[in-house]
Amino acid sequence: MQAFGWKEAVPIYVDNEYGYVITKYLTNALQEVGTRIPYQSLLSPVATDEQIGIELHKLMTMETRVFIVHMLPYLGSRLFSKAKEFGMMRQGYVWIITNGMTSLLNKMHSLNFEAMQGVLGVKTYVPETETLSDFNIRWKTKFQKENPTTHTPEFNIFGLWAYDATTALAMAFEKVGTINFRFQNGSVLGNSTDLENFGISQVGPELRQALFNTSFHGLTGNYSLTPGKLQSSSFEIINIIGNDGRIIGYWTPSGLVQDLKFANYIYDTSMENLKPIIWPGVSTEFPKGWEVPILRIGVPSTKSFNELVMVRNTSANNISTGYCIDVFRAVIQELPYSIPYEFVPFETSNEEAAGSYDDLIHQVYMKNLDAIVGDITITASRTLYVDFTLPYTEPGIAMIVPIKHRTTAWLFLKPLTSELWVTTGCFFIFIGFVVWILEHRVNEDFRGPPLHQIGMIFWFSFSTMVFANREKVTNNLARFVVIIWVFVVFILTSSYTASFTTMLTAGQLQPTITNINELIMKGENVGYQEGSSVLGILKKLNFDESKLKAYTSAQECDEAFSKGTTNGGIAAAFDEIPYMKVFLSKYCSKYTMVQPMHMTNGFGFVFQKGSPLVSDISRAILKVFEGGEMDKIEKAWFGRATCSTTSNSLSLDSFWGLFIIAGLASVSALIIFLSRFLYEHRHIVGCSSSENSIWNGIALLARKFDQKDPSTHTFRKNKLRERSNFVGVDTVGTVEASTLTSFPQTPSSFSDHTERNSISLEEHERPAPNYSNFNSNA
Repeated sequence: MQAFGWKEAVPIYVDNEYGYVITKYLTNALQEVGTRIPYQSLLSPVATDEQIGIELHKLMTMETRVFIVHMLPYLGSRLFSKAKEFGMMRQGYVWIITNGMTSLLNKMHSLNFEAMQGVLGVKTYVPETETLSDFNIRWKTKFQKENPTTHTPEFNIFGLWAYDATTALAMAFEKVGTINFRFQNGSVLGNSTDLENFGISQVGPELRQALFNTSFHGLTGNYSLTPGKLQSSSFEIINIIGNDGRIIGYWTPSGLVQDLKFANYIYDTSMENLKPIIWPGVSTEFPKGWEVPILRIGVPSTKSFNELVMVRNTSANNISTGYCIDVFRAVIQELPYSIPYEFVPFETSNEEAAGSYDDLIHQVYMKNLDAIVGDITITASRTLYVDFTLPYTEPGIAMIVPIKHRTTAWLFLKPLTSELWVTTGCFFIFIGFVVWILEHRVNEDFRGPPLHQIGMIFWFSFSTMVFANREKVTNNLARFVVIIWVFVVFILTSSYTASFTTMLTAGQLQPTITNINELIMKGENVGYQEGSSVLGILKKLNFDESKLKAYTSAQECDEAFSKGTTNGGIAAAFDEIPYMKVFLSKYCSKYTMVQPMHMTNGFGFVFQKGSPLVSDISRAILKVFEGGEMDKIEKAWFGRATCSTTSNSLSLDSFWGLFIIAGLASVSALIIFLSRFLYEHRHIVGCSSSENSIWNGIALLARKFDQKDPSTHTFRKNKLRERSNFVGVDTVGTVEASTLTSFPQTPSSFSDHTERNSISLEEHERPAPNYSNFNSNA
């Protein structure tokens, strides 16, 4: 039962002591592995075929299809013949026979085997030993000598047990001894029988204890009665096919195995350890162990929140739709087997609800319905009468309140968290400082008085936020740092703009009420769905009963909100989250959902107590969740069930990668720059030995850092430009003076002047001409 996962089984046993003894232990063993016994079938040892048929017909009306038969072959063969006649030996049925019948299969007629195809049986395993072979030879020789005309019968397990028991008793007598073997006369009354005249042995307790302490290797293997029970190490599992039973595996103390050679110490009951099984109906398909002709599923009839469940009556039939119905159909598709079912609306002839949800659940308890699909909340009180599957909706009760437009002068700070603001500001200063270090020796814009340089650090870095910096960056390392930082600033500003835009539109819509205590203190009216369990929860939260207003639909709830408390309406509504999602899908722009304030168990499918479908349906619900089908169903029925009225600020967690990149780039540039600077001035570093020399060396390096680097391309280019400009201006001025004294200025002379001036600027890198000769000639 544990290996195949069957949750229910019906024992069929003979109505005498042989049947009673094993049934007690069998029932306890089945319950230990979680198998229910919904019914026990008893057959008289002298039952007629008609009585057997009546009992089998009763079993056919049940869901259970796993039967354990414990009786002798004479009655058992008739049972299986009648079961085949009733169609109970077809696919889907499971029949298991106990050791008493399996061990005597060789006594049955071949016609009886035809009705037992696919039956499983257990049989005590008797190992083939030399002792057993020698005994069989001696037995056959002796029997044939005494009965030469009779066929020699083979010993079955019961005969072997009897032989071993006799041997054990003889060994116990030897231990106790027969010298002091005395009997005490029993007290005999009038009208007594001869049995009461037997004496009582005085050594009985000693003989009993000696028998329990006796163990030996007998015909059936290791024989021991400790602790007062015959110990059996292993059983053969038999599958009846044809006129014989084939061994498909062994049931050992370590579980199920195909071969006793591979038995291990780890308990394993997997059916994969057995050979292929032929089931009744000559089927190799694993039977699920139960069968429902047509599952009758109750559906609540309601006029509100039809998105969850709705019954539409047509001239042909009733059509059930809604979120709950679609979830159930998706779950059924995940089962490894098919289940025929029909929806039965719980309504009267005039299409009104036939009762409350508890009344509908009572119909399942009375077995008028097999299950319920709908917006049924899982509660502890209901589980006393029915079984629920795992919940398929989000659990909890939420509060719905109107939203209001909220403005604040400091809203522009909300898009970023305080940690992100501080980190960003620190990085602005850090990047400005790094760029100043890299540019100070090679760029005039980053030189000057100390206050000017400090201002430049802040100005250059923060101006990158709006890309307004005019200062040129000449150092390649500084350019690398600036490029990385501009990219980071671009991401930050884009994210800030998007978040701030959201806050300006939807982010300013805030709930009018955020907690329950505010409602109670102000004496506001609150709403709840009529007939729901929320009313009891609100009373436990100390709400005044006069302030509780019931509504029956989403439209009625919206109207109550529009009136407000002063006009007999409500200021907040409480209901389970699925209902609130339906409500918000219609009135998303007017209301918002506050976080669940009370946990519930959600919606679940209802089944009869002990139904084997519960575990399979629950497992299928998990598969639907994991496969993403549940999200598709929810989107189809609820759409955008909730409107986000609050925008979370952007946190440092979203940007720490960018800051690490910028930081690594800046630190790397600093390391390269300092390495070059120290290498160029290594003579200063090498001369520092004592403590004073070290500080003097540092001061000297600082002065060197503060000086311009004349070897850089920037300063060399500036010097050449200055010299070209100075010489060009002097020469052109002399020519202009001569021209102005002799002739009036013409456009051509102005053009020639401008052209010569520009040429002199362009040729600043050429060798300087001999201007003294030029001036003398002029």
